[in-house]
Amino acid sequence: MKIKTFLDYLPINFRHEKSFLNKYKPIDFDKLTNLTDFEINKIQIISPLCTLNNLKKIRAIAIFKKEIEIPPPAAYLLLHCGVGSVKALSRLKPYELEKKIRRLERSLRIKTETTINLSILKDWIKRSQESCKSI
Repeated sequence: MKIKTFLDYLPINFRHEKSFLNKYKPIDFDKLTNLTDFEINKIQIISPLCTLNNLKKIRAIAIFKKEIEIPPPAAYLLLHCGVGSVKALSRLKPYELEKKIRRLERSLRIKTETTINLSILKDWIKRSQESCKSI
């Protein structure tokens, strides 16, 4: 059984970014969270198939995982719901976030594979608020 890395959890539309990060620049998880905009621009220049938007999403997903311990699929779901940072998450109420997630599911006509309920959302928001206070 192959152990999945952080990048293996990303959807297929990140294939160019995953390929670049695995092949040309073996990068560990902590380096992903600390990528600067300059480094992201540099990657995009080196590999034009990598998009700025996807590279920034990868960084945001890594930050969610590192600071709040949100699994990558759930972090990707948060990004699709319009929650792009830990600070943005800390400002939400659990029922508002659940409403956003359910609205996304209805608009896409799918049910997410993650098991997200109000208690999990409360925990994420609480951890994000603690993370924002410590900064």
